[in-house]
Amino acid sequence: MALLFDTHVQKMKYNVLREVAKLAYNDELTSAKLMDVAKIIIPDGKPMFRCCIYKERAIINERVSMALGGEEDGTVIGVLPIACDECPVDGIQVSAACRGCLAHRCKDNCPKDAISIVDHHAVIDKEKCVECGRCMSVCPYSAIVKHTRPCVNACKPKAIHIDPETQKAIINKEKCISCGACVYQCPFGAITDKSSITQVISLIRNSHENTDYHVYAVVAPSMASQYPNAVPEQVVAGIRKLGFHAVVEAAWGADMVAWLEAQELAEKGFLTSSCCPAFVSYVEKNFPTLAPNVSHNLSPMAQIAKWLHETDPSCHVVFIGPCIAKKAETKYTKTKEFVDYTLTFEEMQAMFSARGIDVTKMEKAELDNASFFGRIFARCGGLATAVEQALREQGVTEEQFKLKGVSCNGITECRTALLKAQKGVLQENFIEGMACEGGCIGGPACLSHSSKNAAQVDAYGRSSMEQTISDAISVLRLNETENH
Repeated sequence: MALLFDTHVQKMKYNVLREVAKLAYNDELTSAKLMDVAKIIIPDGKPMFRCCIYKERAIINERVSMALGGEEDGTVIGVLPIACDECPVDGIQVSAACRGCLAHRCKDNCPKDAISIVDHHAVIDKEKCVECGRCMSVCPYSAIVKHTRPCVNACKPKAIHIDPETQKAIINKEKCISCGACVYQCPFGAITDKSSITQVISLIRNSHENTDYHVYAVVAPSMASQYPNAVPEQVVAGIRKLGFHAVVEAAWGADMVAWLEAQELAEKGFLTSSCCPAFVSYVEKNFPTLAPNVSHNLSPMAQIAKWLHETDPSCHVVFIGPCIAKKAETKYTKTKEFVDYTLTFEEMQAMFSARGIDVTKMEKAELDNASFFGRIFARCGGLATAVEQALREQGVTEEQFKLKGVSCNGITECRTALLKAQKGVLQENFIEGMACEGGCIGGPACLSHSSKNAAQVDAYGRSSMEQTISDAISVLRLNETENH
């Protein structure tokens, strides 16, 4: 099966995860075997992307450490120092486009007198420059530019800065919301998420084929957009073959959440969603006065996991999706009561490859009974649509309560809506907050990001057997009764 990755960074990350997964499956997670991973991925010969193969192997060794879980420091994202050394850090500088004009607007508008004209060319004194950008805005030739590292650009909560001494990226965990944008945008792969892939493999193997306890996989609905040459039922079959007792749709939990959030919204009159952990963290860290307005319901992942524990007390739950922030939700919030580990689609594919599973050749497996509305949670706007449907099914008339939702596509839009809400000028009464642009289908750990992803998710939703949210919930309640 041809694998689709957006970048070579993703492919390198996958290669490391695959080799580590192979060792885990073979009970070979020894120091010697782990050191060999770098030689397997970076064979003798010419370097492929760095100055020498020795540095490349050193970077791979750091990636192996992260694949084993990394250092426990309260975060799920870390910087690989040895890999973080290629980006320019000059900040604002004068380019060759400077014509040495007579106007000298750059010099005259600098509040710190940091610009001088030398040999008919503007020169910036870095010790005086405070990077206010005024010179950039007034230059008639756009000759003054600012180089900002991709990770800094990507981090909308401004949790990343560059250490002035080492020139390495530093993540401020007090500001970080674990959205993973920096992981996806770093062109050198110097920032990555910590993996639980070996722990999940051990969890499955130690269940002795699910006889000692049951290991469930809860899979995100954005799965439908990951494999252009396979249908979701084939992906589910592949996950089952990894050794899981059963595969359950997180979309089923989304149906439950939509129903509960509709009730809470109608009761309180104003609400923000609680489905995206990065958005919830952003509210808590940047708009604490609005934190009480975040829905008190669990996320779809946690909601369905809670139901699994209620119906099968011996169960263990692994979530699989495109989201790095879900790892933080699993480890550091009340969700840890219900979900053991979170895997990304990248890690799932590494496990497939380690076991020789090609999902495009799998026989179709049965899917659960999530509704169309639960499945479209994967894209921006899906949650608001589902809540509106739940209100309708609950018999709430527009005279009683009318939903006026704003679906925020990425943290920048979330910030705008939250600022308005904080100032009391937001016209809407429900904020659907999605940290990733496009929603979960734009998650940093997707195998690829395609313009067709939203359409694939909608098609997946339309294939649902259950036509309404109440139908989907009734199936859950029926299963619960049968298990009891």
